Amino acid sequence: FDLAQSDPEVRRVAVHCMANLCLSVPGQPYLEEPYQNICFQAFLTILQSPKSSDMDDITFCMLLQNALKGIQSLLNGGRMKLTQTDELGALLAVLKKFMFHGLPGLNIEMPTVLYPTPLPQYDGRTPIKPQQSESSASRPTLKKSKVKPKKIQQGEEEEKESSGEIEAASVTGTGRVNLHEGNTWSPSSLGVQSLPLDGSGAAGKDGVSSPFSSSSWKRVSSSESDYSDAEGGMQSKMRSYQAKVRQGALVCFLSTIKSIEKKVLYGYWSAFIPDTPELGSPQSVSLMTLTLKDPSPKTRACALQVLSAILEGSKQFLSVAEDTSDHRRAFTPFSVMIASSIRELHRCLLLALVAESSSQTLTQIIKCLANLVSNAPYNRLKLSLLTKVWNQIKPYIRHKDVNVRVSSLTLLGAIVSTHAPLPEVQLLLQQPCSSGLGNSNSATPHLSPPDWWKKAPAGPSVEETSVSSPKGSSEPCWLIRLCISIVVLPKEDSCSGSDAGSAAGSAYEPSPMRLEALQNDRQILCITVLLGLNDSKNRLVKAATSRALGVYVLFPCLRQDVVFVADTANAILMSLEDKSLNVRAKAAWSLGNLTDTLIVNMETPDPSFQEEFSGLLLLKMLRSAIEASKDKDKVKSNAVRALGNLLHFLQPSHIEKPTFAEIIEESIQALISTVLTEAAMKVRWNACYAMGNVFTNPALPLGTAPWTSQAYSALTLVVTSCKNFKVRIRSAAALSVPGKREQYGSVEQYARIWNALVTALQKSEDTIDFLEFKYCASLRTQICQALIHLLSLASASDLPCIKEILELNGNMVQSYIVQFLKSGAEGDDTGAPHSPQETDQMVRMALKHMGSIQAPAGDTARRTIMGFLEEILAICFESSGSQGALPGLTNQ
Repeated sequence: FDLAQSDPEVRRVAVHCMANLCLSVPGQPYLEEPYQNICFQAFLTILQSPKSSDMDDITFCMLLQNALKGIQSLLNGGRMKLTQTDELGALLAVLKKFMFHGLPGLNIEMPTVLYPTPLPQYDGRTPIKPQQSESSASRPTLKKSKVKPKKIQQGEEEEKESSGEIEAASVTGTGRVNLHEGNTWSPSSLGVQSLPLDGSGAAGKDGVSSPFSSSSWKRVSSSESDYSDAEGGMQSKMRSYQAKVRQGALVCFLSTIKSIEKKVLYGYWSAFIPDTPELGSPQSVSLMTLTLKDPSPKTRACALQVLSAILEGSKQFLSVAEDTSDHRRAFTPFSVMIASSIRELHRCLLLALVAESSSQTLTQIIKCLANLVSNAPYNRLKLSLLTKVWNQIKPYIRHKDVNVRVSSLTLLGAIVSTHAPLPEVQLLLQQPCSSGLGNSNSATPHLSPPDWWKKAPAGPSVEETSVSSPKGSSEPCWLIRLCISIVVLPKEDSCSGSDAGSAAGSAYEPSPMRLEALQNDRQILCITVLLGLNDSKNRLVKAATSRALGVYVLFPCLRQDVVFVADTANAILMSLEDKSLNVRAKAAWSLGNLTDTLIVNMETPDPSFQEEFSGLLLLKMLRSAIEASKDKDKVKSNAVRALGNLLHFLQPSHIEKPTFAEIIEESIQALISTVLTEAAMKVRWNACYAMGNVFTNPALPLGTAPWTSQAYSALTLVVTSCKNFKVRIRSAAALSVPGKREQYGSVEQYARIWNALVTALQKSEDTIDFLEFKYCASLRTQICQALIHLLSLASASDLPCIKEILELNGNMVQSYIVQFLKSGAEGDDTGAPHSPQETDQMVRMALKHMGSIQAPAGDTARRTIMGFLEEILAICFESSGSQGALPGLTNQ
């Protein structure tokens, strides 16, 4: 790659090739670190360089897209860490610049580097060093430029966007959004109602009034265009490429957020989050500028996803916010600045809510509001913010799109959960159910029939009981009545086009009792029809069929029928190869259920099912599950579940065959790869669970096979470093599954596992995500169980390494095990909790095992470990208030 390359197309293709080199391919070696740095600097240089005179605008856009894609690939999966402030600041500067690339009415200038603002200490553990304050240039001013009216197509072909694109106005000095004069649109033409923001129906001073009550939105029609059709086509193509650059910058920003610590990210808060501007001063450009102004729904949704990622886990950072009425200070305190940002976010998001016409983007706006509500400290802010959100969102609980309805209910739940009890929320819950729902006579195409949720299946109507109930009545509030009515509502009353495909899978879930109640020939008919529908060309039907088969295979009356299970397996495997992601996801879920059935059948006294089930079909299932584990997360999560079950189900007769040896190796490597990958939490959790399932099969050569060390290394890495504590808990549970010492491998392997668990125990409170703290106790419980389990299996050669670790960290380990014994194992996602008597017995069994080990003469390791365990029991015994000697210890 050479920046001086004269041919712009050669330059673009070279950058495209470099971006592809940076892609991560599962199971393949990644680009070496020196080359990563070279590529990163090359991409950054391209983004910082102005467009050369010999390059046309579209080629330049493609060059920018490739450079952004390359940086995104480098950052994905946390492979490249941005540790230098200048390096991160330079990247954020170009990302902010290209977030607005080609946006009509904007021409921004950015500094080369964005510097973080020094933040106050807010997490109580890791101080943030004050760094150079944000330069004044890091908040670029808005240059207003005259833009000719442009034709907006009914969707950009390459982006497959909805036709609901709007041209929002430029931001004025007061921080409000001006609505263009021009063609007037009625509220119904946009499908959005005029929504009141407070109980009186009038917007407050800082509130957002309905844009349709005072101004009108303008969408330029083709008849108003002053350029020819050819020019119009080129303009449309140019806008499409510019929108892709903006989307690429936002997606790259999202990867950047995931690759840096939140406390570092919040140093750049003011560069991307709006603040309430002073009177007469220009509004700085921010993520909300895109949300309100960008004509592309996809770009608006991307901006909202980035904003949600910034707000997620920000509770501690935002907790410093505090409203004040003292305007006479010579400077603005940090707490006041954050409070101002929170208010402005509320104002802008509510304005975006009433202006949005794309259902997908509308869902993102509501999710973003829910994230904001979950993290904002309303007890330190002025009243009315929640009231405005509450009244604005209520009409959307009857929106025609199911995702909008779901996210609206989530937002209402977030409001109710805020820093309880808040008097403002209590007052909102006392409002009558019809308050804020708009006039039923003005229903728009976006909304379902206005009274659908008021229909109760039996008894007095919801409206009567909730509206007419006097204050102080024992009747539940309207929100509870609403939720209950939705839960019991027949599916056909609330089903929309967007969720019709899943109707057969969820609303009319098959029941074993219903099936058994049918005559035998009717049962056969149901099964035959289902298996036949699996060949349907309609993907919605095929997906629903796959799900239904996954339910049928769990029925007690069918799961021991080898022929039915085999037919179902073949049908599911065929669906796993479908081009539709939805079909593959449903098929993977059903494959997971089918393999659960195999495990259930193993536990029955009759071995006939295992003997009759085809070995060739098992091979096919393993191969399909391996391929599915490389698919998208929706498919992968159930594919690894199926792999774990299948490897658990394998019998010695299967494992002895040469045809199975290679597929077993591939299956375990697929699980190891998934455990280590930076996939969704559910995927990694299922992979760790599957690994534990593999360890339960005594016929597998665990401990002697080459993959043993790789499997344990993957689990120990996860238990010590995974950001998600539920995944850590599951990996610790998997490490405690093997029941024999030889299954843990060599002495060195055993020592690495023991050391990793002690390290994980030491780091069990280290998390930057506030939401993970609630799993700390469960994680410590599972690690303590694993450590005691390992002690109960230790051999004489393992004792020196255990002694060495205890000499370094014995007090810490002892304190946590004592705490574990006193409280008993707490319930977590690994199974039922143990009683204090059971946990006490676990330590006694480990102590008894230690006493039975024949250690060499003069070896003090065994005595040290026994003393460690005896002291733990003694502490617990004393704290229980009992008297006398500990049973079982005096004779050791």
